[in-house]
Amino acid sequence: MMDTIHEGSASRRPRWYWHPYNRVGLYRLAELLGRAPRRLRLLLACRLGRLAPRFLPAEREAVRGMLAAVTGASGARLDELTVNVFRDFAMCFSDLISTNRQAGERLLRYVGSVSGLDHVVGRSGGIVAVTAHVGNWDLAGRLLATQSARRTHVVVAPEEVPGLERWVRRHGDGVRFVPRTHPGIGVELLTALRRGEVVALQGDRALGSRGDVPIPFFGRPALFPLGPFVLARAAAVPVIPAFCVLDRSYRYTVRVAAPIMVERGKEEDAARVWVRVLEDVVREYPTQWFNFFDVWRPFGEPTGDEPDDPRRGTCV
Repeated sequence: MMDTIHEGSASRRPRWYWHPYNRVGLYRLAELLGRAPRRLRLLLACRLGRLAPRFLPAEREAVRGMLAAVTGASGARLDELTVNVFRDFAMCFSDLISTNRQAGERLLRYVGSVSGLDHVVGRSGGIVAVTAHVGNWDLAGRLLATQSARRTHVVVAPEEVPGLERWVRRHGDGVRFVPRTHPGIGVELLTALRRGEVVALQGDRALGSRGDVPIPFFGRPALFPLGPFVLARAAAVPVIPAFCVLDRSYRYTVRVAAPIMVERGKEEDAARVWVRVLEDVVREYPTQWFNFFDVWRPFGEPTGDEPDDPRRGTCV
């Protein structure tokens, strides 16, 4: 199980792991903007986000490829959607650095609707919560921890840029961040689940380990981590998908999907159910899936036989 939870000694490193714009200075700028009223801050983030594709050509092309596969758009419509991904990311990132730092109960003022919470509240036993880099995923975790009144262990990749943790790893409100490379993490998470606590993991990015499996995603094979499902099966607990997206009124919609039960030997089948749930969310909110790399070739090579690539709103 350990190899499916952390990176181990994998020699391959996914392209999403680090980029030259992951700088302390940019986080400080976002923090300064956080002192402005939220509506003004989101307006500034929106404007800056729309400029970003000009300075990130590789990421822009990766996003265009993803959007073409997901939406079937082309030409001017594809260009518009591509810019909107950067726009939406800038607004969600702005909230990550400022709004998300507030106490859990105060976060509810930024939520427009919540669905499926009954899958979490009132459920006995542990839960493996799986989310993706969709919208404000950190906010979803904090809200679920607050509403379920359970300690939540969020498994994260270790930061390669010193000093970023203070902005993106705020402990408290029942949330604890655990680096994937933490010694004994598999046993620790298993024990937490058996105590009835929550373990939260991202389920949309390959790790470059033996725990990655190819699963059809919008008609092409893509690698997804099997770890969350191996962990859930070992602890005999369900996997519950959760998402948090920004709506047109600039409030968040939180969606909790039906539990996925994992049977022994059928971890990959459970992962395929998760990928279908993710497909539905990405199809509905294509500009809020924030993966700025080729998700079908995260390590630079294809994940299997692939066909040839086919050639929302306004600011606040």
